[in-house]
Amino acid sequence: MRLSAIFIRLVVFAAAGGFSYLAAKATVAEVEQRSVIAVQETLVDQGYEWTSVLGDGLQVILEGEAPTEAVRFRAISAAGTQVDASRVIDNLSVTDSAQIAPPDFGIEILRNNAGVSLIGLIPASTDREALAARIQRIAGGLPVTDLLEAGDYPEPETWTDAVNYAVRALEMLTKSKISVSADRVSVNAISDSPDEKRRLEIALARNAPDNLRLAVEISAPRPVISPFTTRFILDEAGARFAACTADTDEALDEILTAASGAGFQQRANCVLALGAPSQTWGRAVALAIDAVADLGGGTVTIADTDVTLLARAGTSQGMFDTVIGRLENALPDAFALTSELPIETDENPDAIATFTATLSPEGDVQLRGRVPDQMTNTVVENFANAKFGGANITMGTRIAENLPNGWSIRILAALDALSGLSNGVVDVQPTTFEVRGNAGNQDAGAAIARLLIERLGQTADFEIDVTYVEALDPIAAIPTPEECIAKIIATTEGRKITFDPGSADLTAATQPVVDEIAEILKTCSDLPIQVAGYTDSQGREVMNQQLSQDRADAVLTALRARRVPVSTFRTVGFGEDNPIADNETEEGREANRRIEFSLIVPGTTTNETSGLDEHPQDAPVADENAQDTAPHESTEPHADNE
Repeated sequence: MRLSAIFIRLVVFAAAGGFSYLAAKATVAEVEQRSVIAVQETLVDQGYEWTSVLGDGLQVILEGEAPTEAVRFRAISAAGTQVDASRVIDNLSVTDSAQIAPPDFGIEILRNNAGVSLIGLIPASTDREALAARIQRIAGGLPVTDLLEAGDYPEPETWTDAVNYAVRALEMLTKSKISVSADRVSVNAISDSPDEKRRLEIALARNAPDNLRLAVEISAPRPVISPFTTRFILDEAGARFAACTADTDEALDEILTAASGAGFQQRANCVLALGAPSQTWGRAVALAIDAVADLGGGTVTIADTDVTLLARAGTSQGMFDTVIGRLENALPDAFALTSELPIETDENPDAIATFTATLSPEGDVQLRGRVPDQMTNTVVENFANAKFGGANITMGTRIAENLPNGWSIRILAALDALSGLSNGVVDVQPTTFEVRGNAGNQDAGAAIARLLIERLGQTADFEIDVTYVEALDPIAAIPTPEECIAKIIATTEGRKITFDPGSADLTAATQPVVDEIAEILKTCSDLPIQVAGYTDSQGREVMNQQLSQDRADAVLTALRARRVPVSTFRTVGFGEDNPIADNETEEGREANRRIEFSLIVPGTTTNETSGLDEHPQDAPVADENAQDTAPHESTEPHADNE
């Protein structure tokens, strides 16, 4: 009995132990599962889907590949919010940094009256000191804020070209924001005038490297126009604007929509300007154009708040009254309407009342026709001389009586209109006024129309046919950098820049050569040009180098004295380096003594050059006093060393 009791106790104890083991195992499994689920859900919620969570008893094991060390640490911290941090086992790895794509390099440059600021990320290989020196020179003493960071990644292929172009653009633009990336440069700037805007746009486009994408947006102050004028014509020749002015983009859209409805299909050369008499300008002009279209033709002139509508001869009185009545009631309150329905007549104008002014492409002016008296004839001649300067004025006028009223005013208006052309003809009749010709200004036709409206009145009947010719445009015709160098070469054909023996003083005989080069360079502003001096091998090398530098500096000084903008020029003396001929012969030494003009082209090692010979004596030694014997011109390229 006693043995049986002991055995029972042992069995109960063993059963209790087995049950406790199973209960503990089940509890651990439950805790492990809940911990894994809680940690996994937290990691997914926080964006760490790349992790996997394993359970090992009370331990939570994290596995996976983190993109960065910082992300790895944040994932471990997130897991520690669900279980005790001591239970988190870190088996995470970090992606090899060599597999990470290089960052997008870029610079934002801002220039204004307060200085220049730069912010962005540049390759570590960028010459930081050289870039800073160029920016400091451009800033001209104003503060330069450099917030650039460097990244040790490979430099993009077009990075240097982009930066060099951006710096050159910055030099031209005193108020600008320039954004630089590896393959794109965006330029936003403010210019002083519309002409300056066009000049800058042309210069920036011509200097852009072929391997870059360029976006240029240059704004200019709007001109102030008075009177604020638009003139629209609809006749047998079609619908057209003689002048078109708007105060806002919305007003311009409204005007062009009305013109399109009247049959206008050309490119409108409308001007956005200041000076509109009312905020309802666009609405008033559109209504007036609609009225002309409803009449089937005519001319409407809106000058400030005065609207003048001239219907076509033959328009029915009923239609005219209906359309004009509707327009009068629809026009905004500030505008006043004057309308006229011409009466058809078979009478011809007086045949003798004619005046013709002609301007030839060479600048010669011929005046023919009738004037009322000798005093008017003298006034016309003096006015023509004032308008056309030293042009050859040929007077073919005759005094006649019984000329129409206001004839003298029409003659002077004709000369004013002719002065707006590069070449052309103005024909004046008692009731008509016709201007034909070419101009280098895209707004010439509109400007002439505004002039004639002001001089002759809004009801004046005139026709303007002005063709814009780009070759006559002084801005669009700016030569390319290559053309500038070619002009210097052509101008100096058979001539050379000479110096006094052993010095950097230009001789008197070389002054005309420098004069002509200066005139060429004035039309080629904002070009990066290198003026290089060379000598022969006679004399000491150090002295030759210094002499060549002094002579290059002397040429630059002479150009500056002739008002050539030389801020983008640089000088360098190469001494006896880079000979183009044999220094063992007098002819060869003479050829090697030279001044060369070359384009500084970023990213290249050679330039197109114009070589101009110097005086044959370069080395400052006493026994060398021979004079030049023959001119020589070199166009050999040489290293730019920029």
